[in-house]
Amino acid sequence: MLLYQPQDGYCYNSDSLFLYDFISFFKPKGRVLDVGAGCGIVGLLVARDNEKVKLEAVEKQDIFAEYATINARVNKIEYKIHRGDFLNLDETIKYDFIISNPPFYHDGVTKSQNESLSCARYSVNLPLGKFFKKVSILLKPNSHFIFCYDASQFGVICTELERVKMRVVDVMFVHSKIDKTASLVMVHARNGSKSLMKIWAPFISFEGEDLSQRAKEIYKKAQTQSIKCHI
Repeated sequence: MLLYQPQDGYCYNSDSLFLYDFISFFKPKGRVLDVGAGCGIVGLLVARDNEKVKLEAVEKQDIFAEYATINARVNKIEYKIHRGDFLNLDETIKYDFIISNPPFYHDGVTKSQNESLSCARYSVNLPLGKFFKKVSILLKPNSHFIFCYDASQFGVICTELERVKMRVVDVMFVHSKIDKTASLVMVHARNGSKSLMKIWAPFISFEGEDLSQRAKEIYKKAQTQSIKCHI
């Protein structure tokens, strides 16, 4: 998949590829919404691999909405993008899957002076409580919410999901190395579910200085080629 990205500013990283792989386990279909699409990578990969997906996205930064639109056209993927704040999205449309790699750096982290980077990275731009409340409104009954987040905030994630009557049913922690604490968590939540939480085996992204075999397989499956440019 060919992906155009900004010459300067936020670019996708391994988080997006690992999230795409996690989403794939749940065989998405129907109306899918990618929240905070950026250049479109997560949603476009999911739609490419799942022909029953009808993909939509929401992106508040105009420049990224342009890149995502171009990337959809270049890769011949049908795409509808909503330009604006996710929290203001029309609530009459309901979705089967909502997926997201949202901004999750907390307030204590030193913020970038680059406005585009700051918007893409810091949770103040999409607070968990408001984020999850909007998701709960937009999901069809018994549907799926799949996202990644800062692993250290997993307790808060569970609490905030419970507030909107959603439950974590699958969770996978991502570690850079086997002896390192988790830096990222993949979460699959559902509304109306009574299932107990399934905790997956940890994902280790590096073995020594090299990518782990599983990480290599994900990169191979994604087959992304990035081109940085100005539009």
